[in-house]
Amino acid sequence: VGDRCYEKGMYEAAKLLYSNVSNFARLASTLVHLGEYQAAVDNSRKASSTRTWKEVCFACVDGQEFHLAQLCGLHIVIHADELEELMCYYQDRGYFEELISMLEAALGLDRAHMGMFTELAILYSKFKPQKMLEHLELFWSRVNIPKVLRAAEQAHLWAELVFLYDKYEEYDNAVLTMMSHPTEAWKEGQFKDIITKVANVELCYRALQFYLDYKPLLINDLLLVLSPRLDHTRTVSFFSKDAMQHAAESRDAELAQKLLQWFLEEGKRECFAASLFTCYDLLHPDMVLELAWRHNLVDLAMPYFIQVMREYLSKVDRLDALESLHKQEEHVMEPAPLMFDFDGHE
Repeated sequence: VGDRCYEKGMYEAAKLLYSNVSNFARLASTLVHLGEYQAAVDNSRKASSTRTWKEVCFACVDGQEFHLAQLCGLHIVIHADELEELMCYYQDRGYFEELISMLEAALGLDRAHMGMFTELAILYSKFKPQKMLEHLELFWSRVNIPKVLRAAEQAHLWAELVFLYDKYEEYDNAVLTMMSHPTEAWKEGQFKDIITKVANVELCYRALQFYLDYKPLLINDLLLVLSPRLDHTRTVSFFSKDAMQHAAESRDAELAQKLLQWFLEEGKRECFAASLFTCYDLLHPDMVLELAWRHNLVDLAMPYFIQVMREYLSKVDRLDALESLHKQEEHVMEPAPLMFDFDGHE
């Protein structure tokens, strides 16, 4: 009879009948229709059925009784296969804050599972990014890291992305992220710790360039950390190249000359030859010739002198052409002399 009253919408009658037979699940459903949400929650607890908890929870959400909805939700989220439906119900109606509050309250439950920690992290990435890093620091071992990684990347949360890459042992990606987004993601201690673990040694040399561009005063600290993994010859060449580039960009002829002399004093013949072209227009050919002769490097410097000679000859050719053109113009513009007959008439 109670069921027939319920189906006919006679909820007050159904309430009396269900109460009389202690059918708590049906009574909870009936109380929802009567708007008696607190009583519905109390009877859901007695029914102890996930289906009943869901029905009452969704009804409370629709009635914007979010405190009661949360009480019901805590009995639902502990079931991993029920979590997605519950989250969709909240999100489809735009109740993101309330969903976050419910999941935060659920983390302390004995039956809290990975899905809860993971979904809360993803919600933080979308709606409360300022809370995501703290959440990860506390619970990184309980989240699905690949899933949260994608969420952090989509939300452009670079510091959180680096943290996750580090915990997931994707050190190469962590370093690349820090170098690509230094303002948000770079931390000195963290970078030096992770850079020593990268699989791709090329990243060590990219890190050197990154420090030269971004934190030049800390380059020595980085070199101390990386020295066991660096090829010293290549590293010296790397810095020589950077020094040449700096000298060329400075437009300082004296600096370029001193760098050239330093290369010779250190026996870096290849760097000397490379500098002749990197700093080409800052060097005086007579000075280069003297240095090359003194250090028996005339053959090494010969391509430079060939280029200098080619430029000088080109300039001479241009001057000759201009002079010839100037003479032709003078000849054309020279006025013709006036002719007179013997009577003095023009």
